[in-house]
Amino acid sequence: MLKLFRRCRWNSATFLATLAAAVALVTGASVALANSVTGGAQTAGSASANAVSANTATSGIAPAMSCSGIAQLDLAAAVPGVPFEISSATELAASANTLGNWAACDVKGVIAPQLHFEIKLPETGWQANYLQVGCGGLCGNVNVTSAPASAGCVPLTTGAFAVASSDEGHYQGGGLFSTDPTLRADFGYKSDHELVQAAKAIIKQYYGQAATHSYFDGCSQGGHQALTEAQRYPTDFDGVIAGAPANNFTALNTFSHAWTAQSVYLNGGPATITNADLADLHKAVLKGCGSPADGIIADPLSCTWDPGTIQCETGRTSTSDAYCLTADQVTTLRRVYAGPTDEHGRLLYPGYQLRGSELNWAGIITPATATGSSGDISFVRETLRYQIFDGPQPTLTYKDIKFTAAYYKKVMSRGEGMYDATDPDLTAFKKAGGKLILWHGLGDQHIPAVGTMAYYKAVEKAVGGEAATKSFARLFLLPGVAHCGGGQGPDTFDALTAITDWVTKGDAPASLTTKSVDSGGNTTASRPVYPFPYYAKNTTDASGYTPVKSTAEADLKLDWLGSFRSGYETVGNWVGGKWVVSKGKN
Repeated sequence: MLKLFRRCRWNSATFLATLAAAVALVTGASVALANSVTGGAQTAGSASANAVSANTATSGIAPAMSCSGIAQLDLAAAVPGVPFEISSATELAASANTLGNWAACDVKGVIAPQLHFEIKLPETGWQANYLQVGCGGLCGNVNVTSAPASAGCVPLTTGAFAVASSDEGHYQGGGLFSTDPTLRADFGYKSDHELVQAAKAIIKQYYGQAATHSYFDGCSQGGHQALTEAQRYPTDFDGVIAGAPANNFTALNTFSHAWTAQSVYLNGGPATITNADLADLHKAVLKGCGSPADGIIADPLSCTWDPGTIQCETGRTSTSDAYCLTADQVTTLRRVYAGPTDEHGRLLYPGYQLRGSELNWAGIITPATATGSSGDISFVRETLRYQIFDGPQPTLTYKDIKFTAAYYKKVMSRGEGMYDATDPDLTAFKKAGGKLILWHGLGDQHIPAVGTMAYYKAVEKAVGGEAATKSFARLFLLPGVAHCGGGQGPDTFDALTAITDWVTKGDAPASLTTKSVDSGGNTTASRPVYPFPYYAKNTTDASGYTPVKSTAEADLKLDWLGSFRSGYETVGNWVGGKWVVSKGKN
């Protein structure tokens, strides 16, 4: 799961106007839709947060100690059960801060046994806010600037937030770390809970007061981290932004990726579809899905176009003027659009590639040449060899995956309790006042957006229905957008303002405005996105959109062998060379 980032781009000279515009965009959806989807009461503590913000609007809360003094602190016992040490604390000039034009105390440290972290503490402008950001792929490095739905956005650029991130307990990007049970647990679910506790302790020392509100922002593995926090540790964060979450980690990295790989490399042979096919294939899909004027399928779940409609007639071959598919290519594409299924036709992962995502497949689902390799092959290899079974299986490849109910049970019994964040019962998070923004690109080539739709519907069932869910959690689907950004649709937006307004003011986001921004920072296109199951239908011209309920999304039902379940099977101990599993939340 590679992680790509799109960033909000802002002109600092127009800060006040931009901030006002951002708030207006987030809250200014049509009255009809707002009446149907708005919810969420003001959380406890909002009054004090507003007071802090009002009193410190100009200069923020000043540090209570020097930056160099932090490195001298002995905080090993500051958080019971989370021993950590500070490695360094250095002054970071505003001009060198990639998060924004604000000077910071850049603190680096280690949580036992080897969870490396970094936290940037604003020297001016701090508004008693804390933001923790996730990582991508299998992590393995600290990137405190990787705030996918917040980076470059007001108010992050002003120093209103202390910002932290970690490497999730290891410092290499492959799966080899998972052969160690402690590092496996740190990656699986523990690291972010430990980091937020350590970071809050450091913040309290530096400013002489605690952070008033805490937020999490992540995409891909970062989205997985976000949902892990909401499910397992519901009081850690007031607001959570989870983009394209890899929350069904075990099935995604075995069955989903292996299925597309085995489909493309049909019967173990050369690839039937390569990058060279994608442009013509995408044109055919657009035509089969109604030829949208802007070239973006707004409601791809409703499109059931069959690749067989462009299969080459006997004796005919595909040309640039008349693109058609061989019989093997039709088989490949039907499998990719259908998703991994067992011998009884039941899905082994709750998702599949949506029509319209084809241009984003290059290098991930399809290789450059028929004998080349794809990203899917790599994703499966690391998980299969080091993360699923009781011990390393260094010779296994995607070809060894069996799409049967028995093999599914064998794999999932070893991985889902450790790695997956699939519990739909967010009652505790809701009761604590937490707010959740889920988002997913509908053209995602890594993690099919259908899985996130299915998870959201499971949340609705678990917490008491659509209205109860929208009072604290909303899902936004971005047409044409690839994994965590990129693709053909507008992919730049400010979810940080939306989540902070929801937490501190009770203003639930009735829409988000997404933009396409060129290298010069100019907006070239924009469109609103509405909460699931609504989509923005282009009714007049490029700027005329109306919220329309997607029947396909609202009625989504999957025949999936797994289930979004309450509770976890979490690893208790490593005994005799294998995991001894115990029930219960950990």
